[in-house]
Amino acid sequence: MTQTLLVELLTEELPPKVLAKLGDAFANGIFNGLKSRDFLEEGAAATAYATPRRLAVSISKVRATSLDKAIREKVLPVSVALDAEGRPSAPLVKKLAALAAQVGATVITPDQLERAQDGKAESFFYNYTAKGGALQTGLQAALEESVAKLPIPKLMSYQRQHGRDAGNTVHFVRPAHRLIALHGASVVPLNILGLDADKITQGHRFLSQGAIAVDSPEAYVETLISKGKVIPGFTERKEKIRLDLLGKAGDDKVLMPEALLDEVTALVEWPVVYECKFDDQFLAVPQECLILTMQTNQKYFALTDANGKLRSRFLIVSNLETSNPQHIIQGNERVVRPRLSDAKFFFEQDKKKSLADRVPLLANVVYHNKLGNQLQRTERVQALAGAIAKLLGNDVALAERGALLAKTDLLTDMVGEFPELQGIMGAYYARHDGEPDEVALAASEHYQPRFAGDALPVSATGTAVALADKLETLVGIWGIGLQPTGDKDPFALRRHALGVLRMLVEKRLPLAIPALLQVAVAQFAGNGNFKDPSADVSAFLFDRLRGLLRERNYSPNEIEAVVAQQPEVLDNITERLDAVQAFAALPEAEALAAANKRITNILKKIEGGVTGTVQNGLLREAAEQALYSAMLLLKPQVDAAYAQGNFSGALKALAQLRQNVDAFFNDVMVNAEDEQLRNNRQALLAELHQMLNQVADISKLAA
Repeated sequence: MTQTLLVELLTEELPPKVLAKLGDAFANGIFNGLKSRDFLEEGAAATAYATPRRLAVSISKVRATSLDKAIREKVLPVSVALDAEGRPSAPLVKKLAALAAQVGATVITPDQLERAQDGKAESFFYNYTAKGGALQTGLQAALEESVAKLPIPKLMSYQRQHGRDAGNTVHFVRPAHRLIALHGASVVPLNILGLDADKITQGHRFLSQGAIAVDSPEAYVETLISKGKVIPGFTERKEKIRLDLLGKAGDDKVLMPEALLDEVTALVEWPVVYECKFDDQFLAVPQECLILTMQTNQKYFALTDANGKLRSRFLIVSNLETSNPQHIIQGNERVVRPRLSDAKFFFEQDKKKSLADRVPLLANVVYHNKLGNQLQRTERVQALAGAIAKLLGNDVALAERGALLAKTDLLTDMVGEFPELQGIMGAYYARHDGEPDEVALAASEHYQPRFAGDALPVSATGTAVALADKLETLVGIWGIGLQPTGDKDPFALRRHALGVLRMLVEKRLPLAIPALLQVAVAQFAGNGNFKDPSADVSAFLFDRLRGLLRERNYSPNEIEAVVAQQPEVLDNITERLDAVQAFAALPEAEALAAANKRITNILKKIEGGVTGTVQNGLLREAAEQALYSAMLLLKPQVDAAYAQGNFSGALKALAQLRQNVDAFFNDVMVNAEDEQLRNNRQALLAELHQMLNQVADISKLAA
């Protein structure tokens, strides 16, 4: 017979940023521990609960006694168990005595053993049925395992104040006060962290008083809500907060990042949303500063109007429900004012010194001891950004100015207080200084894309500076031997590489990768710590490109057909892949891909490569004549389609060669004994190979 199990550990306030993880780990640890010990019936499920002061789990279909289990235990190899006369050896007698004690048997004799093949040798095995264990034993072990494996950031040490373990030192994330363990209506007698299990818990610290008895696991949630003023489910509490925030926001938009919602959910047991206000004078400060200080320092939820402009009212989530919340509202309004005043002060002070005046101060900031200071890095990025802008036909002066000022907001008081605002504040200060708008945009855009899926720079100047910034980091860090290894990438070179690739591909920039790397490497001339990493960085970029394209639902073979050619420019790579994908669906594709693979292998074996061109008079066989004629007819069509960027049209035209190619390999000996014929046929295959691989290496499509 199965019943629902409830385990709750009541503690002091748990770390809010990891509460959800702690709750899941606690529940999963107990569930998996019971499952591995055969205490759970088919269909058993766990429900995790986590509040600021408790971790709990409810598990359905839990057996009071685990199932009996058939066990086949290896005893000893036959060669060890029996002596030369075939009699039981001393090791076997000793092993059987220990095994009998282990399984609770009076005696185990050799004739009770199974003799069976064990790999290349024979061994003796003992088969027996292990009786199921009591839930108390299994749950005690599962609970101890779960508690020991909790992802606790830092353990506390404290002494038990009451009970039989009073005075003993306990180590846990926070002091623990009570333990519930109920199987149905019965208490399971457990002990952990110096606590004996019972059915008593406590509710909200202020809205509930005294001990609360939980009659059964099924009554747990309702009992805590009705008597304890606690919503035990983390997700349920979070969704209530979300709905209440939306309700209070009215026509305004509430800014509620998931990380902030999670943290606030971990701070309250009985969430109530109240509306507060701050002085309109603070709206003169960039709203990103106000939003960040409210979210980071106070855990408040900012509001904007329909156009995204910050409102002077904000929402708080309180852990107290009261009919007269004015003291709560006024208290929070009083607390937020100095924070907003600090932001206003930083903003006003920063504006007194232009970004251009801060440039020399970058020399005081170390970038890397082998690559110099931030000013030297800025000068490298500036030169690189100018070169990129020139290659793109954009304003070189704007790109160089944007790169020169891009990092200067790191020296401002506002960014010193809120590093998350770097780039954002640079744009505000650049506009205040009267810099061109593209230069101001570059201060923010050059960080883009910051993460997977982030927006790309929009302005031409921002794009040039963003490429320059990422390429300088890639080449510079790699050039001093600090390339990524395994799962370690302390300088985020993978992210920088993906950023470069996304800009080249998605913005269709006609920039050649070798040229970009050459310009980037040139910026480190004279640095004795630096070695040209162009080959390795290029290979790294193409490897990242493969991963980027896989996320766009191209098959590995389709990707390899294009990327294996290491195209220098990526502005048309999407069209190439689409063309390869369309070609691969044609009935002729498989045969042509296989033939192209065969041609590639033949040409690889030719010492010194193919020399000369096809001589029409040396085409003796009908099949080679027909193939060459078909190639001559198709070549203008294929070349024209390729020149127009119609890669799909070029590949589909090549599909017409399938029968001629098949006939050639059926009827013609490529490596003929006659040297003239052999060279001519090799030249024919070289021309065919060039036609077939103009768009992509279609041999990669061969299975």
